Amino acid sequence: RRAKIDLEPYAVVDAPDSRAAAAKAVELVRKGEADILMKGSLHTDDFLGAVVARETGLRTGRRLSHVFIMDVPTYHKALIITDAAINIAPGLEDKVDILQNAIDLAIAMGVAQPKVAILSAVETVTSKIPSTIDAAALCKMADRGQIRGALLDGPLAFDNAISKKAAKTKGITSEVAGDADILLAPDLEAGNMLAKQLSFLANADSAGLVLGARVPAVLTSRADSVRARLASVAVAVRLAHARRSGAGVPA
Repeated sequence: RRAKIDLEPYAVVDAPDSRAAAAKAVELVRKGEADILMKGSLHTDDFLGAVVARETGLRTGRRLSHVFIMDVPTYHKALIITDAAINIAPGLEDKVDILQNAIDLAIAMGVAQPKVAILSAVETVTSKIPSTIDAAALCKMADRGQIRGALLDGPLAFDNAISKKAAKTKGITSEVAGDADILLAPDLEAGNMLAKQLSFLANADSAGLVLGARVPAVLTSRADSVRARLASVAVAVRLAHARRSGAGVPA
């Protein structure tokens, strides 16, 4: 009433508490009455708990993962960072799902063949840094068709991933270096710090989604701006349309 917005055209479903609200929203998706979930003023645990519930949730064969889609003023295109919110210390098989979720999203956003930079602290493979071993394995898995639809390279340090000049200086020949669409972080801490550094030091705009469930789930912070919320919904709508049309994106 304060905003003078007429809610008459919209269905408003009441629920007694946040957990019941999350469960009801998931139920509406399961019934085919909704194509997107969005977290409002409830805790993330309550929201995701309803999504992953074994009998009543929205699980698929994929692991859930989070992506930040970022518009960084100093980079020449949109940048997807994963995973910065759900998987704390993903193993190799977890990273396969995390990557495939992000690749499918990038394709839905119109990137014909996404370029994936698998991040580590260095660009050489060494047993002393496990993330470099994972990076090498992921690249070979892509060669063998275990990861589909993208061009992978790694390990790459962050400077090599986003700067052709830095890669050239270090003697790295790569189609991904300096032109990455997706950055795969080695763990949640690295991904979270990277995304927040870009937001607060580079004035990047961001959208946030949870992937790997039956429908995209908008996961924004209660402190996020209206702009961030709108951007997140816009990306989720794009992905929902792509899934409905079967435009190369698996359900």
